[in-house]
Parts: sequence; C-alpha cells; structure tokens
Amino acid sequence: MMKIWGRKNSSNVRKVLWCAAELGLQFERADVGGDFGKNDEKWYLEMNPNGLVPTIEIDGNILWESNTIIRYLCCKHSAGDMYPTDAGERAKAEMWMDWHLSVATPKTGPIFRGIVHTPEDKRDYAAMKAAGEELTKSYQMLEKQLAGKDYIMGDNLTMVDCALGMHVHRYYALVADKPALKNMDVWYERLKGRPAFVEHVIPFP
Repeated sequence: MMKIWGRKNSSNVRKVLWCAAELGLQFERADVGGDFGKNDEKWYLEMNPNGLVPTIEIDGNILWESNTIIRYLCCKHSAGDMYPTDAGERAKAEMWMDWHLSVATPKTGPIFRGIVHTPEDKRDYAAMKAAGEELTKSYQMLEKQLAGKDYIMGDNLTMVDCALGMHVHRYYALVADKPALKNMDVWYERLKGRPAFVEHVIPFP
C-alpha cells in the first residue's frame, strides 16, 4: 500500500490525494508539515531533503515533488488514459504542468498568504489585488486551451487536470474580483462533480 506523508490541508498533498483517489489506489496518510511539524526531523529529511510535503513510498520507491508523484502514479496505473502514451501529447500535458508551477502558482502565493495567514489589519491589499489581476491574465491561456474540451487535454481527465485543478480551485475560492472565464468556469464545475475532487480538494481553499 502507498504511504503518503503530508497534512491534508496542503495544496500539494491534496492534488496527490485527489489523483490517487481518481486512480482507485489504496493509501495510508500520516500528518506531517505545518502545525504537525516533523518535516525537519532527521528521519523525514533522509527521505525528502527539501523538508517539504508530500513524500510518498510506493513500489519500493521514495518520491517527492507533487507533480512528479502525479506523473508516476498515472504512468504506473493509467497509461493511455490519465497518462498520455503518445510522446507529443505527453509533452504537451507536461508543458502545462510545468507552466503552472512556474507561472501561475507563484502568483497565487501572495493572495493565499494574505487571506489565510495574515491578520486583516496587516494585509497588503494592493499587492493581493495586483497578484489576482496577474493570475487572471495568466489563466486566459488556460481559458483558450479549454475551448471545445471537457478537460485540459481533451475528452478525458488526465494528470494535468489533477496538477492544475487544485490551484485553480484556490483561485476561485480566494480571488473575488475576477471576470467570467467561460471555458474555465465550465471545467471547474465539471471537476466539482467528481467525488474525489469533492473529498480531497473542496474542503480547504
């Protein structure tokens, strides 16, 4: 059985939990990180020298970095479905996963920290507003990609939906002043119809 170390309110842990549930995998999870600590202890750093979450143990492998974990799980358990086997399609899926890490996710950070971790009287509302506007501008790219598609790569849920869907959920939960993004709105509602998404992603911003 797969073992997952990481608190269930971490965005990176949640997307791995969601992916595992979509694949029908059994797993055991242990609370690590945040208020639970332990991620700076020797035993944990020996598995994951970054000291971040999640870390998993599966098939004799220790893996960290959430998008890498998602790729591995989908390749191992859903090749040809959630993991594209065509080299070109797989590269496009990985391109979107990498784009999200490098472009969209960093713009979410100031908003999340401002709302969730900063007292109201100490929030930098101008910085949060600017980050929300930049994030909306970035998501125009995803809006175009979703035109005529049920999911990011086409008709079926793939690893890229699991990688991006968690942080798009955070965008919808935390950015109040945003325009209608027709294709993204429909896609997000489609994700909210998936039981695994409801269980592992929806409960937290």
